Formats: sequence, C-alpha cells, structure tokens
Amino acid sequence: MLGRKRGEVMNVSADEYPVPLPVVGRGAVFVEHRLKSPRVSESAYIAPTAVLAGDVTVGPHSRVLFGAVITAEGGAVQIGANCVVMENTVIRGVPGQETRVGDEAVIGPHAHLTGCVIEGGSRIATGAVVFNGARIEAGAEVEFNAVVYVSTVVPSGVAVPMGWFAGGQPAELVAPGDWDRIRAIMGPLDYPGTVFGVAASDAGTPMSDVARRYARGLALHHRDHIVPDERHTPSGQDPRL
Repeated sequence: MLGRKRGEVMNVSADEYPVPLPVVGRGAVFVEHRLKSPRVSESAYIAPTAVLAGDVTVGPHSRVLFGAVITAEGGAVQIGANCVVMENTVIRGVPGQETRVGDEAVIGPHAHLTGCVIEGGSRIATGAVVFNGARIEAGAEVEFNAVVYVSTVVPSGVAVPMGWFAGGQPAELVAPGDWDRIRAIMGPLDYPGTVFGVAASDAGTPMSDVARRYARGLALHHRDHIVPDERHTPSGQDPRL
C-alpha cells in the first residue's frame, strides 16, 4: 500500500492480494506421525471429530464422517475418489500390508479395516471387520457384522452375509454357528504371523510378549504433533511449505 494517496484504498483490486492456501478438514484432527502428515483433496470433506494420522491420502470428493479414525501405523492408507467413510469407522495401515480403499467404495459405521485392500465399488457394511492381508474385489460386499479373516480374498460380486465368516482364497463363507469349520479354515491362514509377526516356531509366544512388541511399535506416537488447521493442505502439496 506504500505510495498510494489517501482515498485510493477502496480501489485496490482483489487480484493484488495473495491467494490464501486452501484449507481442508477444518476442525478435524490431522496428526503428523512418523514424519508424515495427511494429504486430502481440496474437494473432499473431513468432518470435525474425525482423526487422520500419518501417511494418509484422501481422494477427490470423498467424505470422512464424524468420529472416523484413519491411521497409518507404519503402512500408508489410501482412500480413493468418491468414497464414503462413515461414522466411527477405523481404517489402519500396518507395515508390509497395503491399505487401500478404491474409488466409489462405501464403508459403513463402526467398520474396522486393517492392512487390507477394498477395491472400487465395494461396500463394507456396519460393524464389519476386514483383517490384515485381505482383499475385497471390485463390487463385492461385506454385510453387517461379518468377518473377513486374514489373507482372504472375497471375489467380485460375492456378498458375505450378515454375521458370517469368510476365510481362504477364494473365500469360503461359513455361518456363525459352525465353529468347527471356522477353526479349520483359520488355522492355515496364520493369524499370529500375519497380524503380530509371530513366526510359526514362536507359536507358543505368550500374548504378554506380543503386547510388549506392539507397545514398543506404538511408542513412536510420543513424537507426534497436531497439524494446525491452516496447514491442512490438499493432496499434492507439501504440508511443510
């Protein structure tokens, strides 16, 4: 404004002011974890009370609703375009297992996804659980409170019924009361090795030892910090600039 005469202030063009950086997810909690900050498309919506931590990417026109937690615990999380992640969902990235939600997928309230791939056009209903290493192929569905076990593939067009268990490649669907069959499928899929990294030779490792290992890995959260609203930058921009 130096050099302007009195009275000329009202004639300043808007083009003369710097364009502010776009801010996304105002009021949501963005956490820098393991030196990575969330990156969200400018056209996406992240609700207040949602939490995004670490190497998380949310694509164009996607919606992450109230209470959802998307956290990259040593593995990236990618949410595609036009996705809906509903209230109180937990999506977790883990080391060595890709966590990806493809375009136009719907993830229902209270669903829990860990280290898995949800291909485009799929639907994960309320309360469903998809474990580490699983893949839900394009257009498949996992109904209310169903469980997709570790390293399982649910083929395109298949729907896991309400409360049922899915295990294997391709998935065998088992009614919730058939515990003998469920246990028979679970055994070869190696839950301890897939989830906790416990080798077959360590099968007798007590849960207290597993918990201590897990706690050590999560200790990196001591170095986290909250990213202020004004630094919630769209995907493709460096949040440190």
